Amino acid sequence: MKLSDYVIDFIGKQGVSHIFEMIGGAIAHLLDATYDREDMDCISVHHEQSAAFAAEGYARVNGKLGVAMATSGPGALNLLTGIGSCYFDSVPSLFITGQVNTYEYKGDRPVRQIGFQETDIVSIVRPIVKYAEMVTDPAQIRYQLEKAVFLAGHGRPGPVLLDLPMNVQRAEIEPDQLESFYGSSEHHALRVTPKPVSSRDIARTLELLGQASRPVILAGGGIRSADATAELRELVERTGIPVVHSLLGLDALPGTHPASAGLIGSYGNRYSNLTVANSDFLLILGSRLDTRQTGTLPESFAREAVKVHVDIDAAELNEKVRVDLAVHADVKSFLTRLLKALHDRQPKDYKPWHGVISNYKTRYPSGTPELASGAIEPNRFMELLSDRSAAGDLIVLDVGQHQMWASQSFRLREGQRLLNAGGMGAMGFALPAAIGAAKAAPGRRVIVIAGDGGIQVNIQELNTVARHGLPIKIFVMNNNNLGMVRQFQDMYFSGRRQSTVNSYSCPNLPAIAHAYGLKAFTIDDVSKAPEQIEAALRAEGSVLVEVKLALDTTVTPKLAVHHPVENMSPELAPGELESVMIIEAWKKPDRGGV
Repeated sequence: MKLSDYVIDFIGKQGVSHIFEMIGGAIAHLLDATYDREDMDCISVHHEQSAAFAAEGYARVNGKLGVAMATSGPGALNLLTGIGSCYFDSVPSLFITGQVNTYEYKGDRPVRQIGFQETDIVSIVRPIVKYAEMVTDPAQIRYQLEKAVFLAGHGRPGPVLLDLPMNVQRAEIEPDQLESFYGSSEHHALRVTPKPVSSRDIARTLELLGQASRPVILAGGGIRSADATAELRELVERTGIPVVHSLLGLDALPGTHPASAGLIGSYGNRYSNLTVANSDFLLILGSRLDTRQTGTLPESFAREAVKVHVDIDAAELNEKVRVDLAVHADVKSFLTRLLKALHDRQPKDYKPWHGVISNYKTRYPSGTPELASGAIEPNRFMELLSDRSAAGDLIVLDVGQHQMWASQSFRLREGQRLLNAGGMGAMGFALPAAIGAAKAAPGRRVIVIAGDGGIQVNIQELNTVARHGLPIKIFVMNNNNLGMVRQFQDMYFSGRRQSTVNSYSCPNLPAIAHAYGLKAFTIDDVSKAPEQIEAALRAEGSVLVEVKLALDTTVTPKLAVHHPVENMSPELAPGELESVMIIEAWKKPDRGGV
């Protein structure tokens, strides 16, 4: 059979029925192999970055694998941002790029290029993939595909890339004679897994927990990667331990669950940061504890808590925050063992601690309290939107202020998913990721929340949404500037708003949506917002809703540099922070010297 047909067969056997792509000559053979197949759809987008983000959204919802293809040269290079997003956020994905014929490839010769659009994508992409290889021998295609997919899902998941020259794609092969990766010496060598969770680690965890009166679980993105949401929920409901979330761990437990205590970190809720700051035991599950969570003073983070950190990636343990017990393990395996050990134990009463957290929530809601009459306060808008959403909705956020408003105040319901762009944090993520999510879960409604800056990065995919008739409701929070950086400029650059307000503009977004064939309207008065949100969510097909905000709208609260997470801006009245802290307020250590 033709090798390109074999590749598509292989992809279908991975439980993947959609390939996200933008065609070019160097992948024409591969896409032609999908033409008459009923089990494989090509979703043609208008930029390869969109194909990569769509593959990520697809993988995160279907829990298996996302696949994107691009032609050589510019097509392959345009995948890079989405590949990096999958790498940093641990999403299993397969990227296939076309390449010039092997006899046109420059190899080690000192010339810059021989074949048209020839580019060494393998060397370029290697720092942000788990595996990358150019397949030059057709007889190796089975081995390389199996190796790539194995590595994408093994251990900490991530992206892989195979570069296929055109003469390799069109080669004739004998499938039954192809060498398998599985069972090979390399396969055995690469099957590196953490040691089984030890009884000693479980016993020590329970011993430390037993001494605590203010325990907290930090739910990270690794819970989703490990398919451990059911185990987390069982642990929470059996023990009564409250849960705070990282950005990627927000949908590990519904926001409506009584144990959920919100988002921590630089753009977290003040009440969530107060919760983690005053804890005396912190169980960290699948989170890398980056600076956006801990602030710029990691030594101040949960400083009086005994910390147990569980992660599949040994490199993340004790990397940024020193912990009392580091457990190199799959989160699901750890929780399974922990639940088994808890079987006959009587849970402690944490009602006083829950009362403290409830008081924090009541006293310190996120958002700007004083706005002009009729103006839309974005955190309250997110509450309105979440109250009118339904179980099973898929929520996809872009990057910017709106992402933080939604992460702070959109209370996830049962069965909802939230797709957040984490480590790469690329504007333009939401719309193509929503396309991938919609294709992975046909029939489920998708809600995109974007900013006026982010929506413009991949706005061309409105055509893809309309062409496929996808049930995507797009809410664009429009304050007519690049608000996240503008807020940073206001804090640190004396309000010099270069390129965020100056030199920036936003077109008529509803008019653009209409041009693509979508329904669209504007919300500019908070009194009309509930009815208009309901109308958008009820509407058939796709809708774009522009939500007009004041230019100076801010994310409130926000953590400034060189502050512990509980001391957010705007700072509380003198003495108030100390009065609500259970532990002593942070005092900067005296390190001596000048």
